[in-house]
Amino acid sequence: METDLVKMSPKGQLVVPQDLRELAGFLPGDRFAPFPVKEGILFKRIIIPDVKAEFAKLSKEIEKQFKKQGVTPRDIDEAVKWARRKSS
Repeated sequence: METDLVKMSPKGQLVVPQDLRELAGFLPGDRFAPFPVKEGILFKRIIIPDVKAEFAKLSKEIEKQFKKQGVTPRDIDEAVKWARRKSS
């Protein structure tokens, strides 16, 4: 693979060459953390979890387990009331 030279824009932006983006699987909107190193700066892609999607997935799993165990909304209400009394 040939090394491409990258030029910094007046706004301080660098463009990662397309072949390298594809090889690394970089997508628009990806986030990177800069780290100073002896020879310059290292950029490390940071994967930020989709909290809403993770919460939805977890909620569905809890709902599935509650149905499997026969837990009702009334059971949950009673458990919350019990926990509130215990924490007082």
